[in-house]
Amino acid sequence: MVLLGCFVGLDPVTWSCVTDVDFLGGLGSAAVRGGKLGGMDPVTLAVLSSAVGGIAQEMGTLLVRSAYSSNIKERRDCSAALFDARGRMIAQAAHVPVHLGAMYESVRVVTERGPEPGDVWVLNDPFSGGNHLPDVTLVAPLLLGDEVVGYAATRAHHSDMGGMRPGSMPADSTEIFAEGLIIPPIRLVRAGQWQADVLDLICANSRTPDLRRGDLRAQAAAAGLAQTRLTELAHRHGGSVVLESFAEVLRYGERRSRAVIASLPDGVYRVESELEGDGVDDRDIALRVAVVIAGDSMTVDFGGTSPAVRGNVNCPRAVTRSACCFALRVLLPEDVPTGDGTYAPLTVVTEPGSLVDARRPSAVVAGNVETSQRIADTVLAALRLATGADAGSAGASEAAGVSEALPAETVEISKAAVLPAPGQGTMNNLVIGGATWTYYETLGGGQGASARGPGPSGVHVGMTNTLNTPIEALELEYPLRVERYELADGTGGRGRHAGGAGLVRSVRVLEPATLSVLSDRRRHAPGGIAGGEPGAVGHNDVDGVSLPPKASRQLPAGAVVTLRTPGGGGWGPPSSGDGAAGGVAGDTDDGGGACGGGGHVVTGSDDTDLDEADGAPVDEHPLPADEV
Repeated sequence: MVLLGCFVGLDPVTWSCVTDVDFLGGLGSAAVRGGKLGGMDPVTLAVLSSAVGGIAQEMGTLLVRSAYSSNIKERRDCSAALFDARGRMIAQAAHVPVHLGAMYESVRVVTERGPEPGDVWVLNDPFSGGNHLPDVTLVAPLLLGDEVVGYAATRAHHSDMGGMRPGSMPADSTEIFAEGLIIPPIRLVRAGQWQADVLDLICANSRTPDLRRGDLRAQAAAAGLAQTRLTELAHRHGGSVVLESFAEVLRYGERRSRAVIASLPDGVYRVESELEGDGVDDRDIALRVAVVIAGDSMTVDFGGTSPAVRGNVNCPRAVTRSACCFALRVLLPEDVPTGDGTYAPLTVVTEPGSLVDARRPSAVVAGNVETSQRIADTVLAALRLATGADAGSAGASEAAGVSEALPAETVEISKAAVLPAPGQGTMNNLVIGGATWTYYETLGGGQGASARGPGPSGVHVGMTNTLNTPIEALELEYPLRVERYELADGTGGRGRHAGGAGLVRSVRVLEPATLSVLSDRRRHAPGGIAGGEPGAVGHNDVDGVSLPPKASRQLPAGAVVTLRTPGGGGWGPPSSGDGAAGGVAGDTDDGGGACGGGGHVVTGSDDTDLDEADGAPVDEHPLPADEV
């Protein structure tokens, strides 16, 4: 499941962080509350919405098939989306949530620089439109006639962008400059002509320049395909009709999203969680969330979360917003279109300079991959309280049963009521490289169980949605040998429905290399819900010697790196014979109580205001009621 967020930034008067709804055009709040779709009939809207979504999907397919690096062509660590002329996301492919949810910011910074027809802009600066340096974004204007009517954007994880260690994902970086080449928004293609000096500069700063060149050209080709397909669509249906559908799908997404939020009981739902060290210090780092449901709007307040830390688990605000959007999207029925209209009811409140709103020159490479997972899990833990999905906690029981009194036409909460237990809660980033090669992979683990059934095993969960690198491709391309790759039986949490199992992957290096591991849930287990038991924690080691959750090491030839990934939490009290195959393996903590690996329940409340004693002030800026 993937999603996109809205633009957020600093209010130019108060310099406080706000949701910039004006940039999104307001999305017609008054109109959608009246249930109107405007002048377009539903059939035409459905046809055009699917067609535009198909363009984004085809962009992704072309990128995967044209890329040079295995990280994109095998793992599919890339994403594609379309935006309207005002920078609002109107369609996306089913790609990587952490990419897509933050891509709005890339489009915004490009539109501010006056893109022209025939341009393709490139960037990766986390403090100017990016999320972390390995993720390189290309943005290109889309034309109908001579008018810019939208933008095509792709984001792909490039396996090396320079920096202090191969793979550009060091576990011990303390400032952004150590993590790789920083690319501010700049033209890579101008008026249809490649800027060779810009391309050469990027490639010269990578340990794998030929792969960078090929992958960037594949991304640019995807933007060209978007232009071709949009032109064809306008010829079939008329340009004005196509543009009208952009606005209509935003309105429709907002209406559906507000209906689900309105079906939740008003209140403040607070949850605490933690990150297991920052790569420099191994102590836990506090993450605090208060989700405020008020009518048909939702606020996520991070007041009380840790300040930015010395290591690299800090999050740019766009990534934090992306994780919150993901949590909201999980609540929604699958047929709701994913676009900026869907997230119009969402407000995110952060403190500048905090862990979840890092500022230059903070190191952020793990914030994108690990902190984003913790944020998503923690917000989902609060939403379990709101929906009553976790009947095992006091906060959930206070909210339970409220939806029974709601009008049937407003209740779309059947999916929310069975929110699963926390999954593995980490991407298990494994980076091994040398002077001229870099292998990068995120490893799957267990998903949490739910009232509907057991959790799946060995899958990517949360903010990632990639594949594994096939063993054959890995061993063909790198001086590595996979010696073990299997499900870790017994690591899923016991329960009426068992959590999914993690997996074990052991890789032997055949020449001296550098290792970086960025992971979490090595001390605090993904918890069970509704009486289910926690899954097993994960484990990292080199030749049997344990590693901390975040670690970089030099490896001699012959060393074996092993990662065992966490299992998902169980659902429901286990009875005799229930649970994961062989029971939970390894030592776990209490999994964070009834709210589990997603966080620890602090309180559930019907007080819809946060004051200074409760944390950061809630964003006071309401959504404007103007039409799209």
